[in-house]
Amino acid sequence: MLGVGDKFPKFKVTATVSTNLSDAFVDIDNDTYAGKWLVLFAWPKDFTFVCPTEIAEFGRKNDEFKARNTQILGMSTDSEFVHLAWRKDHPDLHDLPFPMLADIKRELSSDLGIVDEDAGVAQRAVFIVDPEGKIRFVMVTDLNVGRNVDEVLRVLDALQTGELCACGWTKGEDTLKVA
Repeated sequence: MLGVGDKFPKFKVTATVSTNLSDAFVDIDNDTYAGKWLVLFAWPKDFTFVCPTEIAEFGRKNDEFKARNTQILGMSTDSEFVHLAWRKDHPDLHDLPFPMLADIKRELSSDLGIVDEDAGVAQRAVFIVDPEGKIRFVMVTDLNVGRNVDEVLRVLDALQTGELCACGWTKGEDTLKVA
């Protein structure tokens, strides 16, 4: 699995961005959000139970990420058409403000090293990537355990200070000073 300090891999995938079939799909690659921080989070499968709780929470917090010059990218190994059907079916996903990447060839998931060997799907992973394309944070949980979006925001805030941040540090608190 790629880790902190590694370069985020080159990719180009189709993403679902709305529930309207005429404009539902766009291609997204490394240059689409140039100059921004990225938070890419992957989930195992559409039409499951833990995944929509996380996806909806990232959606609710989208403005907080945008205020930090950060683009959220959600991803699974399902197709763009499955993403579209799920968005139409699940009320918490109708108006998602970020793209759902369709990694159906498992190329990006494989390049990141997050394909679950037993299930054959993307693991429940989060990558924070700086504007230069360098991975600054990675978290992977068990397929059955959802992530805490507030913790992802807290880590993003800490990384964006460029300073030393203590355990539990939150935005607005003093950073650590070396004596």
